[in-house]
Order: sequence, then structure tokens, then C-alpha cells
Amino acid sequence: MSCIALRLGYDGAAYHGWQRQKNAVTVQETLERALGRLYKEEIHAVGCGRTDAGVHARKYLANFRAGGTIPTERLPLALNALLPHDIAVTGACEVDGDFHAVFSCTRKEYTYYIRSGGYRDPFEEKRVWFRPEKLDVGVMRRAAEGFLGTHDFAAVRSVGTNVKTTVRTVYEFDIRQEAGIISLRIAASGFLYNMARAMVGTVVYAALGKLAPEDVPRILASGDRCLAGPTVPPQGLYMTDVRYPGAAGRLMEG
Repeated sequence: MSCIALRLGYDGAAYHGWQRQKNAVTVQETLERALGRLYKEEIHAVGCGRTDAGVHARKYLANFRAGGTIPTERLPLALNALLPHDIAVTGACEVDGDFHAVFSCTRKEYTYYIRSGGYRDPFEEKRVWFRPEKLDVGVMRRAAEGFLGTHDFAAVRSVGTNVKTTVRTVYEFDIRQEAGIISLRIAASGFLYNMARAMVGTVVYAALGKLAPEDVPRILASGDRCLAGPTVPPQGLYMTDVRYPGAAGRLMEG
């Protein structure tokens, strides 16, 4: 039995997140159904992260185990013929038997998009968060600096999953603006439930004058979720990178 890693991307607007659920359509369920049709057996796919309803992924990795003799290089085309148009497999490779999409990961990256000021664009409705105010990117960058490094991030998590520790390392929190769109890219060792969206909400609160950029270290030290900014809507969030050693790492670089 082989262990296979898949690189894929998806528009999450029509899905209730990655993780399989009883009464909602998810990306995991949709991918597993396609894999089952291809391999003629029940397949369980492990995803690299639990993206919420409406969240998108430009780069995502899932792994599964299966028998059969389907050449790995043919998997993307074979699966894309069975998947809906809002999910696409863009690469595949065989990995070691002990590989795990979550536990083998060394770094993840999310990017959040905000249209700031002006008028909302109906074509961005499920892909970008619109704010009528003109947000001060300079203030947002100053607030973002307070998140860098290794901290306890309990103040910017939502209760939803049990974890051994809420300590994570944020390597980058890069904020840029172009043509009215603010992009907020966060790279970290890992993310707690809703951590990225709460971090974005906190720097937006700083731009709105509801907290000072210099408050961020104090908020993190407090561990109090009520002191941080809100969890922003899901439609502006994209998983944009995920890194691994070995063959899976080379796959994600392609």
C-alpha cells in the first residue's frame, strides 16, 4: 500500500470547510469521493489544516494510503476529471509511510485580503472582505510587529479544538496594499483555531483606533480573547503556502 501526497487548491465558497461533516458538503468529503471512484475502494484523506466554511486554499496538501497500480504522475488529471471545477489537484508524489499532512508540516502560511475604502465589488463578495473605511496600513504594520516571534497565542484563538499547547511561532506578518486591496500574509509554525482571522481582526482594530499597536504584546501576555480584535469573516482568508521536508516539500514548491 502506497502513501501519496496531493497538492491541491480550492475555492471554498461552496464548502463547509475542509473537514468531513454529517450534514454539510466539505472539501475532504468531495476529494475522498473522487479518490474512491478512482481506486474502487474507500479512501481516507488527511488534510494539512482545518479550513473553515468559506475559506479558500491556493496551496493545500492532503495525503492518503491506497493500493492499486495507478501511476502517481497521472493522478492529477485522473482526479480532476472527477472533481468539481472549484477543486483542482495540481501535483502528486509518493511519500514515506509515516508521513502525515499535519504532523510532518514545518510551516504554514495564510493570506487575508481586504478591500479598504471606496465601493464594494460584487465579484469579490465571497473572496475579499470589504471595509468602507480607509484603513491605515502603517498602523496595521506596527500592530503586526507585536505578533512576531514565539508567544502563547491563546488571546487570538477560538475554542473549538483541543491542543496540547497554545504556543506558536510567527515568522512573518507582512502587510501590503495595491489597487485598494490590502493583503495580510502570516507565516507561522502552526495556527490555532481562528488564530489568523483574529490576528487580522486585531490589526484592523488598531487601524480603527480601537486599540493601540503597542497593546499587542500586552494582549498576548494576558491570554484574554476579549482584549484582542474580532474574528474577521472567512471569505477573505486563503491558505497560500505549506512546507515540508523531502518529497512533499519539493511537491509544494512546484
